[in-house]
Amino acid sequence: MKVACVGGGPASLYFSILMKRVDPSHDITVYERNPAGSTYGWGVTYWEELLGYLHDVDPDSARAISEASLRWDSWIVHVQDRATVAIENGDEGFGVGRRRMLAALTDRACSLGVRIEHDREITGEHELTEFDLIVAGDGVNSVLRDRHAEHFGTEIAVGRNPYMWLGTTKVLDSFTFAFTETSHGWTWCYGYPYSQSHSTFIVECAPETWRGLGLDESSEADALALMEKLFAEVLDGHELIGRTQSDGSAHWLNFRTITNRTWYRDNVVLVGDAAHTTHYSIGAGTALALGDAAFLVTALHGDVPLETALARYERARKSAIRVSQKAARRSAQWYENLPRYIDLPPRYFESVLNQRHSALLAHIPPRLYHRLGQTIEQFWMLVSRVTRFGRG
Repeated sequence: MKVACVGGGPASLYFSILMKRVDPSHDITVYERNPAGSTYGWGVTYWEELLGYLHDVDPDSARAISEASLRWDSWIVHVQDRATVAIENGDEGFGVGRRRMLAALTDRACSLGVRIEHDREITGEHELTEFDLIVAGDGVNSVLRDRHAEHFGTEIAVGRNPYMWLGTTKVLDSFTFAFTETSHGWTWCYGYPYSQSHSTFIVECAPETWRGLGLDESSEADALALMEKLFAEVLDGHELIGRTQSDGSAHWLNFRTITNRTWYRDNVVLVGDAAHTTHYSIGAGTALALGDAAFLVTALHGDVPLETALARYERARKSAIRVSQKAARRSAQWYENLPRYIDLPPRYFESVLNQRHSALLAHIPPRLYHRLGQTIEQFWMLVSRVTRFGRG
């Protein structure tokens, strides 16, 4: 099979690796619009279950990613002048620089005979008529998807809270949450280490807080200076690093949850963020992208027509990610309703933070934590044995 992968992200690269492992005769080319070695973002997070899976399906790439990662097995929560360190939760988390992860996957793909063309932007499937299959792994702003948005049934839900994805030279000891009250409301961050010199640092707040603090009009330099002041205890004197836009303004975003009614059209199939997005607060984006790649490879290998294989992939993968999508929506909504929980005692606040993905949480009034705190905490411990989402 002759395959073109559009976009050089984790989904496309991992798909090309697994396809070559199954059958080295596949002719695969990955097209990436950016130069080699350039990428946006800082570090990405993933969990122990993913690492075990990667070792099972391709030990070489798993080993390279693992060696480039930092790990943690606990997290800390700061709420103003209160701080509580969570006990070890039994789940190992990992942070890895996005650039290092892509480099590891690129090297592995090339070693298997995959061609990778950088500085090559594909604007439509008409440029790839000689290919049997076109894998659209071109991200949240997928050109291939948007050209046929009506066919794919693309829907985009824009989140309420603005956020900014930053880096810092502070190497955090564990996954860290911090909540700081201002005169215009609460702002918060989540951060995790991804190298020996840097951590990812995501700042979020309600829109009224964002406007009240003047962040809607401030330059990036002014926004970072304010964030460094608000989160001084966490940063311990270290700086925040942003991604300045061309006009000097800060790179604030509102998360876009993307869904598609169908994931394929003729010989074009969507993977990763082109097919679906899940809120960053559950730390599942990379794992889901790699999972898409694996499901698609499995569906393609069998004596069946291409359309049947793509339909099989769509059906199976949609079912597999449903739980994660629901968890992500609830986690995002929890942050949008933060004032409901922020005044809880630290121990119980930590408990609801850990279970923010749960459908049950919205039905438990916060006042019950003051009356039945220990009992409810024991209940959440039981729930945690069943579900393992929402830890960042």
